[in-house]
Amino acid sequence: MEKRLSELKPGEKGVVSKVVGDREVRRRLLDMGLTRGTEIIVVRRAPLGDPVEFLLKGYNLSLRKRESENVYVLVGEGKE
Repeated sequence: MEKRLSELKPGEKGVVSKVVGDREVRRRLLDMGLTRGTEIIVVRRAPLGDPVEFLLKGYNLSLRKRESENVYVLVGEGKE
């Protein structure tokens, strides 16, 4: 099932399927390592829900909710 990265809860993981948004936002997210096929795990959310910390490619990345809404991930059986 495909979900937005912002919809995942702490402890959940998925594989990046696509990155959308305007050119600058998309380029910035791709430069941070959010490329297709990358496994990503939600580490934790800030108390008020923004930002969210993710683990990917051996490093931790914090994104604001509005940024993580531009990333779609595949979650579910066979992807964990």
